[in-house]
Amino acid sequence: MMKGKGFSFPSLFSFLKENKCKYDRRKIIHSIKVGFSLVLVSLLYLLDPLFKQVGENAMWAIMTVVVVFEFFAGATLSKGINRGVGTVIGGGLGCLAAILADEIGGIGNTIVVGSSVFIFGAAATYARLVPKIKRRYDYGALVFILTFNLVVVSGVRAEKVMDLARERLSTIGMGFGVCIFISLLVFPTWASDELHYSTASKFDKLAYSIEGCLEEYFKMTSEKENKTSANVEACKSVLHSKSNDESLANFAKWEPWHGKFGFAYPWEKYIEIGEILREVAATIIALKGCAQSPKQPSPMQRQEIKEPCEIPGLSLVWILRELGESIEKMNKCRAKILIIPKLQLIKLQLSLMQPSFKIQVENDDSLAISSFIFLLMEFVEKVEILAKKVEELGEFANFETKKLDV
Repeated sequence: MMKGKGFSFPSLFSFLKENKCKYDRRKIIHSIKVGFSLVLVSLLYLLDPLFKQVGENAMWAIMTVVVVFEFFAGATLSKGINRGVGTVIGGGLGCLAAILADEIGGIGNTIVVGSSVFIFGAAATYARLVPKIKRRYDYGALVFILTFNLVVVSGVRAEKVMDLARERLSTIGMGFGVCIFISLLVFPTWASDELHYSTASKFDKLAYSIEGCLEEYFKMTSEKENKTSANVEACKSVLHSKSNDESLANFAKWEPWHGKFGFAYPWEKYIEIGEILREVAATIIALKGCAQSPKQPSPMQRQEIKEPCEIPGLSLVWILRELGESIEKMNKCRAKILIIPKLQLIKLQLSLMQPSFKIQVENDDSLAISSFIFLLMEFVEKVEILAKKVEELGEFANFETKKLDV
C-alpha cells in the first residue's frame, strides 16, 4: 500500500457506496456465502475427528460446493439435485456392472465392462440431446456418465466399489447440504423474483421507447440523438433477453414455495409474454428505422398527422405501463374490459389516417406516412396479443383483482 494512505473500513465502505451501480450488493453477498460454505466443508480436512471419518473423500464435499453453489437459489437446487441423482443412479448401475463383471471374470470381465460403458454412455448422451431433458436435467446426465464410468472402469474389487461409492456419496451429500442450507436460508436470491420483476420492467422500457420514437418522428432535431440511442438500447436489451428468461424460468421451477410464488406457478406464461415483448421491441426498432429513413414526408405533412397520432401514442404508452404494473403488483389487468376496447379504437383511428394505395404509388411522402402508420398498427396488434397474455397470466397465477376507481 502507498504511504500516507492507510486502509480503513469507512473508506472501503464509502468506496463501495460510490460504486454501488458497478458492484451489485447481491453479488457481494453471494461471494461471502460461497466463501463461508467453503470454510464449513474445509472443516472436514481441518478437524482431525472429521478427517478420520471421511479421509481424502472430503475433497468431494469441497468440489460439490465449488460446482453446485450458484447465484440463484433455484440454480443451486437444480444443480445439487441433478448431481445427487446422477451420482446415485450412475454409482448404483456402475456397482452392479462391476459386480457382474467380477463374477464372470476372465475375458468376460472386459466384455461386460466395455458393453456397459458403451450402452449407458450412448443412451445418456442421446438423452442429453432431447430438448426437454437438456433444459432441466443436462447436468444430471453428465454426472451420471462420469460416475458410471469412474465406478466401472476403476478396476477395484466389487466390495471396495461399494465402500468407495458410499463414502463419496456421503461427502457429496454434506457439500450439497451446506449449499442448500446457506443458499435458501441466508439472504436467498430467488430466480423467480428476478424473472417476475425483469419481465415487468420490460413493459416500462418499451413504453419509454415508443414514446421517444413518436417524439423523434415528429421532431427531427439533433437534440434527440442521445435519447434515440437510449431508446434503441432499451429495445435491444429486451430483444436479447430470451436465453436469460428461459434460464430464470427453469431455475424458478426448482425453487420451493416462497412469498407469492407457490408450487406449479405458471412460469411458462412468462416465457410466452417475453416472446411477444421481443416482437413488440422489433416493431419499435422498425418504427425507428422508418423515422430515420432518408425518404421522409414533408414537415407540413408530419404536422398534419401529429395531432391524430399523439392521443393513440399516449394511450399505447399508458397501456404498456399499466400491463407492466399489473404484473409487478400481481393485479389482474382486466384486458377485455379496460384495454382491448381502447386498442380497437386506436386501430380504427389509425386506419382512417391510412392513405389509399393509389396515393402511395404517386406520392413518396404519402408512401412514407403510410409505412409509418402501418407499422404503428402492427404495434397495436402486438400490444393487443400482449394484453391477452397478461390477462391469462393473472388468471392462471390467481392475481388479486384490482378495484376500479369510481
